[in-house]
Amino acid sequence: MLARKPSAVYEAAMIDAAQMRAARAMLGWRMEDLSAKAGVSLASIKNIERGVTDPRASTLRSIQAALEGAGIVFLDAGDMRPGGKGVRLKS
Repeated sequence: MLARKPSAVYEAAMIDAAQMRAARAMLGWRMEDLSAKAGVSLASIKNIERGVTDPRASTLRSIQAALEGAGIVFLDAGDMRPGGKGVRLKS
């Protein structure tokens, strides 16, 4: 059995609605801004953030990529970096 090499790259789990809202707030983005930058419909963004839909993984990946591209770093509960689940802005 091959041993896995530790990676310096952190792979976050799928983001959640609270993280999306926090990330948008940190960037000063409206839902319309995130919709345009992620290529996801405004209705989808609204529904995801309100928790009334179970979004596809590809939709969440697009949203996460747009937010990360703008400098957001997502943290998981078990993340080895200081802090708990949440978001932070890359310096």
